Parts: sequence; structure tokens; C-alpha cells
Amino acid sequence: MTIRVVVAEDQSAVRAGLVLILRSAPEIEVVGEAADGEEAVRLARELGPDLVLMDIQMPRLDGVSATALIVGERLADVLVLTTFDLDEYVFGALRAGAAGFLLKNTEARDLLEAVRTVARGEGLIAPAVTRRLIAEFAAPTAPKTKPADAPGPGVLDVLTRREREVLSCLGEGLSNAEIAVRLSMAEATVKTHVSRLLGKLELRSRVQAAVLAQELGV
Repeated sequence: MTIRVVVAEDQSAVRAGLVLILRSAPEIEVVGEAADGEEAVRLARELGPDLVLMDIQMPRLDGVSATALIVGERLADVLVLTTFDLDEYVFGALRAGAAGFLLKNTEARDLLEAVRTVARGEGLIAPAVTRRLIAEFAAPTAPKTKPADAPGPGVLDVLTRREREVLSCLGEGLSNAEIAVRLSMAEATVKTHVSRLLGKLELRSRVQAAVLAQELGV
């Protein structure tokens, strides 16, 4: 299966490097390049990629706003590039439904694996990064980063026992394959449970589900 990617990065040298790395993998096709958020949204609408590799701080339209539009219109998954200062931009991208977060200085092999992971529908990539994000987002010392309408424990009443178990595994940053081993079920069944619990909880991504699991102590 070919993974079609749009690369959105305002620094031309960085963008060229990302494109070069992605094109080194035979199953990844770079179908478009964007220098700002508006262009990223336009290309996502026109080209229908599987994934948009999105820088957060860009001119005209920032990566957070662009992510919200792309995810909101179900145009593609979004993998966010960040220096990981853990500021409001990153939390904004999380709330917008970004499928994952990747450090800009990541190794080439890790970038390629991140793209493959998101393309498989598994948003929790780079465990060290996502765990730090989850811990910071859920920290009681940083309430300003949480959505005003953050759900309470009762929201989990809509989930089955199995869905709660899967949600707990998501909170640990486990992949579908790892969850399948942990809970002794088929990977396809795990995917079904993840899809259902995201729908029931009205969440846009696995990352949001992981944060919720951490916040509620699931």
C-alpha cells in the first residue's frame, strides 16, 4: 500500500530534507509540499493524501488551525512536527485531533516509522514524546492547558468493560499489536474497539483518548 503524504513546513531547507527522507521509502509518496497552513489545507482538499506532516508555527495559517480544518473535514490524518516546547500550540494541535507528534530533530528511520504507524491508524508514536505530552497535559499544575469542557469520570459509563481495558492500554501508549497481546485478542478486534470508543467518547484521535485515560486514572 502506498502512503500518500503532504509535507507542510515553512522553512524550505527543512522541508526539502523531510521530503528527501520520505522519498527514500518505496511505499511513501510525497504528493505535495506546502510552505504555510493555508496551502496545506488547500493541498489536502485537492490531493486527498493519507497523511499531512505538519509544522506547527507557519505563516498565514498556523499548523494548529490547519490541523483543525483538515481533521474536521476528514481530509487526512495529521502528524505534527514540533520542537516540543509544550506550549499552547502543541495542546491546540492535540485538541484539534492531531494523530501524533514528532520532534523535528528525529532520526530519519524514526520519521519513516512514524509515518507508517499513523498510516496504520495508530496515532501513539514515539512513546517518550507522547508520554511526556500526556503527563504535561494531565498535570494539575497546568490547568490552563485543558479544555474547559474536559469530561468527568462518568463519561466512561458509555463504554463496555473491554473498551475500558483498551482505553487503559491506550493511556499506556501501547500500539494495536501490543494491546492485542496484552488483552489476548486479534489486532483487528482491537482496531474495532478503538474506533468504537473514540466514537462513543466523541474524541478525534488516539492521543486524545490516551490523555483522557491519564486524566481519569483509567
